[in-house]
Amino acid sequence: MRWLSKTSNKIIMLLPTMVVYLVFIIMPVFVTIYYSLTKFTGIGETVFIGFKNYQNLFKDPVFFMALKNTCIVLVMTLLILLPLSFTLAVLLEHKFKGSELMKGMIFAPYVITPVIVGVIWIFILDPHIGILNAILRALHLDALALEWIGGIKMTAYSVSIVYIWQVLGFYTTIFIAGLRQISSDIHEASQIDGASKLQDIFFVTIPMLKETITIEIVLIITGAFKIFETVQQLTNGGPSHTSEVLVTYMYFTTFTSNRYGYGMAVATIAFLFSALCSVLYLKNASSQMTQGDSR
Repeated sequence: MRWLSKTSNKIIMLLPTMVVYLVFIIMPVFVTIYYSLTKFTGIGETVFIGFKNYQNLFKDPVFFMALKNTCIVLVMTLLILLPLSFTLAVLLEHKFKGSELMKGMIFAPYVITPVIVGVIWIFILDPHIGILNAILRALHLDALALEWIGGIKMTAYSVSIVYIWQVLGFYTTIFIAGLRQISSDIHEASQIDGASKLQDIFFVTIPMLKETITIEIVLIITGAFKIFETVQQLTNGGPSHTSEVLVTYMYFTTFTSNRYGYGMAVATIAFLFSALCSVLYLKNASSQMTQGDSR
């Protein structure tokens, strides 16, 4: 394997991956930014208009509605998905009868196509034909039979719950992988020192999972800004765009309204928000780890 130590050979091996990454990841970003500065309907001439799309964007109430819904999904997933996936990972790491079956059941929704997930949850959450409201009415709890999807107040929260249900198994699996990297000797040492199960989790397990938690939070942030199929299938952004998220609004403006430049401006803003949140968190996490190491 001495040939692998040569820089030229490393470059040759990395070149195909770098080309693919450049063509399918980096170039589309710059193409999107370019089109966001133009007026283009998909047919005909592309007219350069500078930052006019962005000026119109920040006067657009639907854009702010989509941004608000995206932020609700992001906060909900961070507050629920992160602790829930960690708790499940801790519980499932302890072998018990049916633990492997439960792992499979938790992970199963992640392999289901998001469109199918939307169809499943329509039959559960639809305010008129949904199972949830039917059960609540049967129990004479009509006051709790809300407009879970298709309304102004609850749709963003319902989308968050559906998304959490769909990806819970994936994030739990990441935590399980992180837990398995912690030596059992460390847990045994903490127990010998008199630590309880909860103390072992909070003062041993969680600090040693800092890198895993960082990865999970970045994935949650980027995932929240990419939700599309679930919202599209559940509500199609309605009624009157009140349940739009950034990606669905980008899709509507680009492919339904044929305002390609405006749609690319929405896509660019979504990308910048996602990148900014991720970078700020990574910078904060890195500084905290550095301070911890210095101590």
